[in-house]
Order: sequence, then structure tokens, then C-alpha cells
Amino acid sequence: MAKSIEETRTPITKQLMAGRGQGKRVNRASLAWWREARFGMFIHWGLFSLPAGRWKGHEVPGIGEWIMHRERIPVRDYEKLARRFVPSRFDAESWVLLAKEAGMRYLVITAKHHEGFAMFKSSVDAFNIVDATPWKRDPMAELAAACQRHGIRLCFYYSQDQDWHDPNGAWNDWDFDESRKDFAEYLHRKVEPQLRELLTQYGPIGLIWFDTPYTMTKEHSAELRRLVRRIQPDCLVSGRIGHDLGDYGSLGDNQIPVGRIRGEYETPASMNDTWGFKSGDHHWKSVPTLLRLLVDLASKGINYLLNVGPTAKGDIPRPSVERLRALGAWMAANGEAIYGSSASPFPYELPWGRITQKPGRLYLHFFDWPRGEVRIHGLRNRVRAAYLLRDRGHRITVVQRHDDALDLSVLTLSGFGSRPDRYVSVVVLEIAGAARVDPMPVQQPDGTVSLPAFMATMRGPTTKGFTISAAGFTDEWKSTAMGLRWTAKVLEPGSFAVSVLSSGDAEYRVEGKKDPHRLRLSIGGPASVTLRFPLLMHDRLENPRSRYFPEIVTHAGAALLPRPGTYTFKLNAETISGRVPEGIGISSVLLTPVSAKGRSVSRHSS
Repeated sequence: MAKSIEETRTPITKQLMAGRGQGKRVNRASLAWWREARFGMFIHWGLFSLPAGRWKGHEVPGIGEWIMHRERIPVRDYEKLARRFVPSRFDAESWVLLAKEAGMRYLVITAKHHEGFAMFKSSVDAFNIVDATPWKRDPMAELAAACQRHGIRLCFYYSQDQDWHDPNGAWNDWDFDESRKDFAEYLHRKVEPQLRELLTQYGPIGLIWFDTPYTMTKEHSAELRRLVRRIQPDCLVSGRIGHDLGDYGSLGDNQIPVGRIRGEYETPASMNDTWGFKSGDHHWKSVPTLLRLLVDLASKGINYLLNVGPTAKGDIPRPSVERLRALGAWMAANGEAIYGSSASPFPYELPWGRITQKPGRLYLHFFDWPRGEVRIHGLRNRVRAAYLLRDRGHRITVVQRHDDALDLSVLTLSGFGSRPDRYVSVVVLEIAGAARVDPMPVQQPDGTVSLPAFMATMRGPTTKGFTISAAGFTDEWKSTAMGLRWTAKVLEPGSFAVSVLSSGDAEYRVEGKKDPHRLRLSIGGPASVTLRFPLLMHDRLENPRSRYFPEIVTHAGAALLPRPGTYTFKLNAETISGRVPEGIGISSVLLTPVSAKGRSVSRHSS
């Protein structure tokens, strides 16, 4: 797959796209339904569905909805697609019922994508599905009626900046002279009037999902936000309006952060390698992968917006339908653990699965069903009861103890029996009071010690600009005076292989060994160890969480931690490569116990 726009963003455009949280005037009352929903359907549908990834007899690389841009198709040629666009099998009722069957609570559809074609009746621009096609129907009106009948929130995607059909829209430089474009004219003539149509013609709208605000000023974004608020005060505005003005943050496409993040966020995710329909893309994610992504995101308090790309005829591809129905069957039995849930009280990922919570309850989502007992370190609450979510009469045996030497609570669960769900099974813990866990990293029962960047203390004479991104990577680490510091508890001492996980964006890691960053990890406490190493790519994680945002593994060396106890870990840069202007992007340091045969025990959860 060719690089998508997600893979070519600069740090500035990443900030414009997602923000670092919500804007200052968040519509918190309206966020309540969105937070409760947790799971929504994204629909990418437009003229791009007709070529379906092919142009003039050849397969076009990349995502299907970008075909006009990839092939630099002239506007006059692209317009001709509308004459052949007749989605005769479109059925709004079946689309909405599929979303409902899948357990989704809201639906976001491309009312206008970057191609500039309105999928609704628009008096503003004749390049729309009613006026420019032989079909003459408004699918947005039909979807609005179906959503109202079945209790699904209708939401609209609207590309406010990129418009390859308009002379003053962004990013068509093959038909139009970039230097002569007047974005404000386009904003006032087309964008704002079309948004008024969307907000006045289809009843209550849950949110407007903006996208790619690359050329927009903060005032442009603020103007659109004010417009939405004036017409529908309860309508949410997505983080991709730009300039941190959204009601919630939008992570990158298919981006799953490595740990819990602050604020309200959503991840848009595809089922295969494209968003708009491509006839040649059969790289479908499996049901267990999609389900684990849903659970993974919920465990971090993040909404999952899962995409379908209908054909030009109006059919949702069968592989998408099959997967959504499988997800819906799981949600019908286990939705309590997802809807309205909050992020795990544990700030790090657990090796066997994920945790969501509600007041007085923890939901343990097991990706791998236990054959024996399971130990959980650091939960300080008394567990009143434990049972299967699918079968509340199946009680789980609970033993709790406290290690006074390490001040560590240990919970042991057993008596799991046979696996209740094929892919992800849920155990409920009823606890006394609000969940409380050990605030520092703790060695896990599988022996690993994970030190996520977001749990580190940031060090240096100044940390201005030096932050942890929403995805969990260090950002703006550009000085050797800066560093990270962790304190962690080690229960089972021994020899450990030390790895550093970093961002895969920088090409120098992929190309080879030219001018890498050089780091130093100092370990103190019951032992004193110093490791010096270049930040090179020794391995690339096959991580189904996100192909756009890979993680690179650097083998830093080995460390002997001889006794149980509390250790300190300090990560510093000795030299920073000038070839990587964004600096050092670290997500975590991982210590993996070495087996008796001298091989490290691998662990990286998906």
C-alpha cells in the first residue's frame, strides 16, 4: 500500500488534525451520548466508489477515495463519473439496521469528501448527487429517516479544506494555480452554505466530522465552529476542525495509543487497507483483530469509529457485513463492558487482555482465556465478587494478599472453566469503592517490566515543548538535556533483555545506520547498570493496531536485576540526530526476562 496522507504529516499538521484534547468550550452535555456510545459506523461513499481503485485500465495505489488526487485526474474528466453513478441497490434501512445489529450507536457518512462531490441535494453547488447524476435521490435524507426510526445518531463527515473540484479549495494543483487561490472565498461561498444545508435539512445531527484542515487558520476553524453552534447547539464538532477547537480529539487513522490518554478521543479505523471501496483490496482484518481493537480502545476511554466502503451500486461489501454481524453478536452478550465504560484504572497494558470499568465494577477482557490462575498486581480495592459476564452464576475464585516489603497488592483469580466466548471473554470484578491501583509500573506475572513514556517523569533544565503525544510517544525531544525517569517495582529478579520501542516514522531507521540517535539507560536501586546504544531498527513490530504508525524495536542490551525491590530507570540522549527534525519519539522501554536457555521471552500485545 502506498503511503497515505496519515504517513506524511508533519508535527504541525498532526496537531492541526487531532489537537491534544478538547477545545476550551467543550459541549460537555452533548458529549454524554457520544461517550456512552463508544462504537460507531464510518461510511466512505462517493463518486470514488465507481472507479473502485482503477483508472484507465490499471490499479491505482493507495486508498480508494484518493484516486482523483493520486492520478491527478482533471476536474472535467472526474465530473463525468457522476453521469454513471446510479446506486440502484442503496437501501438506507438495511445500512442503519446493520449498524444497529453490529452494536453501533452512531453513523458518520461522507456528505462531501475531498473530491468535492456532495452526496446530498445542494442548492449551493450543482456538483451533487441529485443534480449531477441520473439517480436523482438524496441518500442523506433517506438515512436521516432510517436513523430516526431505529435510534441511531446521524452524523456527517464534511471535508472543509480539501476540495479538489473547487478552484479555491485545497490540494488540487494540477487544475488550479495554488498561488491564486482564495480560501476565504471558497469557505464563504461553498463550505458554510453547505454546512447550513446539512444542519437544517436532516433533523438533529449528532456531530460534524471535519477533516484535514491543512491550509486553514485558527479563525477559519473558529468560524465553522460558531456556525455549527448557532444552527444546532447540541451538535458536536470533531477534533479535525483543527487548532484544538473540537469537542473531542481525533487520533490518526487506525491509530491505537500505547496507553491511557487524557481527554475524550476517537479513532477512525478501516476494515481493510482502504476507506472508499476498492475492488482489489481483500486485506480484511479478522473478526478477533477487530474485536480486540474495539476492546483495546474502550480500555483507554476511546471511541471506535469503524469504516465500511459501499460500492457504487450501494452495497456494503459482504466481508464487512459478516464482520459487523460477528461483532454485534459479541456486543449483544458483552456490551455492558463497553457502553458507557471508562478507561482501565491501570495506566499500562496487561499481557492477557484489557480492562474497562464502571463505578464499582471492573471488566476483565481476556484475549487469551486462562487455563489456570491469573495474577494481577497493584489493585488495592477489596474484591467483593468475581463472575463471568455471560454467566453470572459462574463464580471465579478470588484470593487477595499484600506484599508488605514491596507495598504491593496481589490478586489471584482461578476457577475459570471453559472459555465462554470464542474471541474475547469477560470476567466481572465487583469492587469496594472507586478503583485504586499502584501508581507506578509493576513487573507483570509473565516477568516483563514495561516502562511506558506516558508514565515517566520528564527531566531536564526545561521541558518546554517536550511532551508525550496522544499516541503515547515523546514529542519535541530535541535536547540532550532532556530525559525520562521511571520508578518501577520488580518482584522476580534475574537477567532481562532490554528493548526500546520508538516511532517508525523516521526513514533513517528503516534505511540503515546513518547518524542515529544515541541513548543511555541508567538503572539504579538494588543494582547499578548503564546501557549505551544507538537507536537503530533491529525489528519492526507486526502490530495490527496500526499499520500507519508502526513501532521500531531497538535491542539496547541486557541487564541483571539481582534482587526484588524498587528500581529507578533514567533514559537520556547522548547525541540527537540532525537528520530527524522531530527529535526522538519513544513509546516505552521493555525489560523481558531471559529464559534458562538464554533467549528472551517475547511479549507485545496486539
